[in-house]
Amino acid sequence: MTDKYKNIVLAGAIAGIAGCAGDFLVLFVFGNYFPGYHQQFNTMSSLGATISPVSSIVSSLWILLGLIFIFFGYTLRKAFSPLTNYLRIASWLVIIYGLGEFVGSGLFKADHIGNTVTKSAVVHGILGTIGITALMLLPLVMQKIISRSSYPDFNRFSWIILVAGIVLLILFNFRFFHPEDNILNKLEGLWQRLFALDLYIYLLFIVYIIIKERLCLQKNLADE
Repeated sequence: MTDKYKNIVLAGAIAGIAGCAGDFLVLFVFGNYFPGYHQQFNTMSSLGATISPVSSIVSSLWILLGLIFIFFGYTLRKAFSPLTNYLRIASWLVIIYGLGEFVGSGLFKADHIGNTVTKSAVVHGILGTIGITALMLLPLVMQKIISRSSYPDFNRFSWIILVAGIVLLILFNFRFFHPEDNILNKLEGLWQRLFALDLYIYLLFIVYIIIKERLCLQKNLADE
């Protein structure tokens, strides 16, 4: 990180925190205004569906959160030096997550007509899958960026996040392979939220490293 980009990097770090916290804040606050909505049983997408009484505001907030994550992704490439291809890829992975998982979800509602999936829901699912896949790849890329000498356990932490994310994603999608009524399928909302929490813990740790490196840089400049 260079002093030239200190302000935008700090703003990006704050955006990263706001994006992670904002997603859950929207979910748990507005879920209370959807009669019959249960955090552990219902998916996040259903909160923004047309049948939801808070559909419009939630969709708008998702788009806003998407823009926040896009900004965080943009500043990520300025948070570390030198600017390598791995850093560019990491930046784009976060940007794609913001575009697919949030902007896409806000623009295309996960609507169903009876048992029929609408075109909007199909696009919603495709964009969301692209966004989630991008963020899941982030731990593989960040291992090439974060210094092992400064953070010796970061690689192990990255693999734990990745493996936990894969397991939770399998549990969330278990209903597609075994559609019968069982406790794993009923708790799809829980698995989805734990999956998001897993990835957000990783993003927040990256934010922690960025802020820590920023403070160290500021101290070094002050001592010169």
